[in-house]
Amino acid sequence: IITSGQTVLALVLGFIGLVGTIAATALPTWKVTAFIGANLIVMEELWEGLWMNCIDQADIKMQCKVYDSLLILPAELQAARGLMCFSIVLVVISLFVTGCGTQKSECCGDNVKSKNITLALGGSLYLLSCLTTLIPVSWVGNTIIRNFYNPAVPDSQKHELGSALFIGWATSGILLITGIILLVRYSKRRSKEEEPYNIAYAMAQRDLKKQDSVYTARTASSVHNHHEYV
Repeated sequence: IITSGQTVLALVLGFIGLVGTIAATALPTWKVTAFIGANLIVMEELWEGLWMNCIDQADIKMQCKVYDSLLILPAELQAARGLMCFSIVLVVISLFVTGCGTQKSECCGDNVKSKNITLALGGSLYLLSCLTTLIPVSWVGNTIIRNFYNPAVPDSQKHELGSALFIGWATSGILLITGIILLVRYSKRRSKEEEPYNIAYAMAQRDLKKQDSVYTARTASSVHNHHEYV
């Protein structure tokens, strides 16, 4: 089972990953107005998120409005909604599974093998949540960059990368590190778990060879004595 320090590290990183995933999903700053061309003289900033858009005007309080329909969103934001929500669920499950694999947990009793397998499952879920977070964030970021340098797209429809995307990328890295920590530790624990069996197997093989050599020596001695008698 992983030590207390590694347990705390994995759980803390997992919790940070959960907070980051929720923040990236909830923040309306996935797309931010690009101040280029005609937009330089516009005294307002438009934010677009997965659930709402916000307008920040000079000397006026920011106003946000929830989208009336999912169908008005571009394809990348529609997909990001589902994938980010799925990521949140995966991280929650990963935290629970990792907690069950700790030494003081009573989920698997005193079964060391079950606890190690539970840790491996938790690490795998973290890696999966990393992918389901990284894919939508990178997809939206790629779309923003591609449109920004596309001369056919009007300046009013060009955007810059919002803070939610950077939070999503950072969160993906944290989830990746957490999954790797758990899987590497599982591999080490599995090697230690199999070590006694390997030693016992080697000793059994050695004893078997000794018995075979003794039997062979006795057989040869019996044949020699028989020849002398004849």
